[in-house]
Amino acid sequence: MSQQRRKFPPWAFYLLAWTLVGLIYFAQNVTRRFYWDDPNPWQDFRYWMANIYLSALFTPLVVWAGRRWPLEQPWARVLALHTGLSLVWAAGKLTLEAIFHLVWYGLWPVEPRIPMGSEFQLVFLFGFHTSVVAYWVVLSIQAAIRNHHRYRERSEAALRSELRASQLETQVAQARLGALKAQLQPHFLFNTLNAIVVLVRQQKGQQAEETLARFSDLLRAVLADMETQEVTLARELEYLKLYLSIEQLRFSDRLRIDIQVEPELLDAAVPHMGLQPIVENAIAHGVGPRATPGAIVIRAQRVADALHVTVRDDGPGFRVQGTQSGSERHGMGLGLANTRARLKQLYGTAAELRTENGQDGGAQVTMVLPFHFIEDSVAALA
Repeated sequence: MSQQRRKFPPWAFYLLAWTLVGLIYFAQNVTRRFYWDDPNPWQDFRYWMANIYLSALFTPLVVWAGRRWPLEQPWARVLALHTGLSLVWAAGKLTLEAIFHLVWYGLWPVEPRIPMGSEFQLVFLFGFHTSVVAYWVVLSIQAAIRNHHRYRERSEAALRSELRASQLETQVAQARLGALKAQLQPHFLFNTLNAIVVLVRQQKGQQAEETLARFSDLLRAVLADMETQEVTLARELEYLKLYLSIEQLRFSDRLRIDIQVEPELLDAAVPHMGLQPIVENAIAHGVGPRATPGAIVIRAQRVADALHVTVRDDGPGFRVQGTQSGSERHGMGLGLANTRARLKQLYGTAAELRTENGQDGGAQVTMVLPFHFIEDSVAALA
């Protein structure tokens, strides 16, 4: 059980604050008397003591009045009210101060007895204006502290609202990413299953069994990172190699794969299952329609603060064909569209998916990502 922190009692704060004020003014008075070679520089001690501690005693009344009629209320009414209260407060405090001095003289007549009227005149003459000012100073400090607390509460409320909005925005983004990923994975799984069905219909039983075994390994690896939005490039290449081993069984010697990745880039962060739809698109549109062998090159390189992962095939490339609504680029299906949407959700404008025809023919798709290592990133969960 944790102990509650003890709060500084208000009366102790008033006493300490007025003691500090009294010491400052009394030190100034003593310094002046020393300067003029006064033989008794400490003679005003009891006057300052009475003034200061009676002010501390009366301070709760000022605080109560400040809470009852805050300065933030309509200014004219509050000004008139507190002006009257300050006069009453000063008169009451100085009356007690004068009585204190008279009692002091009566018990210890160090100095000649001073008539009662003269004592009241002296106390009011030298202390009335400063007492009125003291009332307003205490009232102003109270108002400043109150406004500070209100400002801090509003700031904390604004921060809490921003935090809730940020959390909600994060949840929405994660939901969108999850939805996009949920579209990609069934698309990939069904395409693979369809390829196995084709092998069975072609009575290639052994090849179909081997494909199923590799598909099982691939499915197990994908499901292990189902909830992860980012993985290392090395991990992504593991998925890709399992997927390509299945495709190579389908296409036999017609599909050649060349992966060019520098070892120092293997720990870089990439979207989970981000490469597979790009490679699948290259196989479907660059190798599938052809009877001759086709090649796909997968290359990763760092360019300044970005990671460029390029998939290039030697097929016919992106063709532009006229339609009723204008023209559209063929070979850009659900896989590439969802990959582009995922990149926008994950990285905003820091990432992009470039599609273009290669200089030597074929289609080229480049995934441009902000370069960071997976251990330095906060893996977003679906």
